[in-house]
Amino acid sequence: MTTTTIALDIGGTYIKGEVAGPDGILRDSERWSTGAERGPDAALDTVVAAAAELAARYRPAAAGIAVPGIVDEASGVSVLAASLDWRRLPCRDRFAEALGIPVAIGHDVRAGGLAEARLGAGRGSRNFLFGPVGTGIAAALMVDERALAGSHAMAGELGHLPTRSGDEACPCGSQGCLETVASAAAVARRYTAATGEPGVTAKDVGERAAAGDQTTVAVWQAAIEALADGLATAITLLDPERIVIDGGLARAGEPYFGPLRTAVAERLAFQTAPEIVPAELGHQAGCQGAALLAGDLLTARSAR
Repeated sequence: MTTTTIALDIGGTYIKGEVAGPDGILRDSERWSTGAERGPDAALDTVVAAAAELAARYRPAAAGIAVPGIVDEASGVSVLAASLDWRRLPCRDRFAEALGIPVAIGHDVRAGGLAEARLGAGRGSRNFLFGPVGTGIAAALMVDERALAGSHAMAGELGHLPTRSGDEACPCGSQGCLETVASAAAVARRYTAATGEPGVTAKDVGERAAAGDQTTVAVWQAAIEALADGLATAITLLDPERIVIDGGLARAGEPYFGPLRTAVAERLAFQTAPEIVPAELGHQAGCQGAALLAGDLLTARSAR
């Protein structure tokens, strides 16, 4: 990678933008409101305008854009981004036409996994699972710095594994999905349902659990046990040597990771227990991965 690129990470509420220099490292962060409540076309216009703003300022050679939902990176199509109401949107072509430069499109979680593989907690591991636990739960299986997308670009939907501990309806249309119990959003929601206290975050729940509040401990432990079930399934199927956990709950530190490691180990028999470690790049992972995708695109083009 020998020149400047721009990177965007599109969320349901905000768009994060960064510029990367020749070393591929991010600098000069920006943020815009997605405006998804105004509809899919307005959200697309907002992303294009944000990318154009960065492009005018830095004159990049390429752009990398991380998109949520179901993303077909090979064709550059957003198959389904529910938070933006994008369906079969040829976003790579739309962005490239608007910006006049090559554009790489990546799935937000797989882009984050790429960033952790090269620059974060996945370094030195040929085969690891990257799992953000935030509003939802997802995963990317990284093998030799490549994320496996699956036959239909849907690999990694860890949050929609069925759980033993819940029957709550999930927005996906199923019931009892892992993320209805173990996500940060679920932890906060389930605590409020149990106590009637609004406005409590997953971080608050973790801190209260560490202090011994029994209601909080029950919600916190249910989340850990459910995630351990999901991770044990992933370990049995995929045999990763490391699991890198990202997202808000991961920032709770050892009060989260200690019980999680124990719960996962209790579920394993013949399987080799992987390391379970916190991610290192945090909220920058999506943008950093998008920047790496843009750099890879330029490298591939120069090699032709």
